[in-house]
Amino acid sequence: MGMDEKPKIAQLTVMAGADRLMRELADGTAAFEFRRPTQEVPLFNFLVSTSMSFLKRGSASQKCFARINSPQTGTPPYASKIEHYAIHRVKGDGRCMFRALALGMAFNDERRLSPIDEQKQADNLRIAVEGALCSNESHRQKYEEALIAITIDESLNQYCRRIRYPDFWGGESELLVLSRLYQQPVIVYIPEHEMRGLRNSWGSGFVPIAEYGLEYTKITKDKAAFKPVRLLYSGGNHYDLLI
Repeated sequence: MGMDEKPKIAQLTVMAGADRLMRELADGTAAFEFRRPTQEVPLFNFLVSTSMSFLKRGSASQKCFARINSPQTGTPPYASKIEHYAIHRVKGDGRCMFRALALGMAFNDERRLSPIDEQKQADNLRIAVEGALCSNESHRQKYEEALIAITIDESLNQYCRRIRYPDFWGGESELLVLSRLYQQPVIVYIPEHEMRGLRNSWGSGFVPIAEYGLEYTKITKDKAAFKPVRLLYSGGNHYDLLI
């Protein structure tokens, strides 16, 4: 976003917002930011990044907030960020984000997961988020960004009831927690043709739209760098793994 451009804050309803966001991301007029609230910024104006949390079940009446750029012409700003990977397809049973993350972490450690281990590790990741956000308040406060993203959609009590079920849909809030909990960098991509919004485009690349825990990719005197896990978000509600 240019310094001379005046952003406008658009409040998007969930049902209409998903399609609109994809169109504006496609032509380069929309950009998302995740900002820590300050005393000068009311909580309800907190800007949520590309969470896709508005696509979760049971949130149709809720709203999210997006920072929308002024219209642009020419090549979309994301076009220069197209990357290429192989897709490792993940079972779509409600655990897909947790499955993809578990597989990616194992892949980075040069381990293979059997189907049974994959499901078990996916459930362990979900349970770890529940423990971090729902067990006690002192743990919960370490994940302020995730809490704010969650409570835009629903109460924390409702969230803590839903996350106990194995078909719970993971997304932005859970990635915020897990990236910190495991010091695991995560980058989320969407297919090139979905970002560009061109019906006749057959682009086979992937465009990064969200990053979590990238501070853990840096080498320090005390620890080694961690490899990022790359997740593909596509089709409106599914995660696969990019390798």
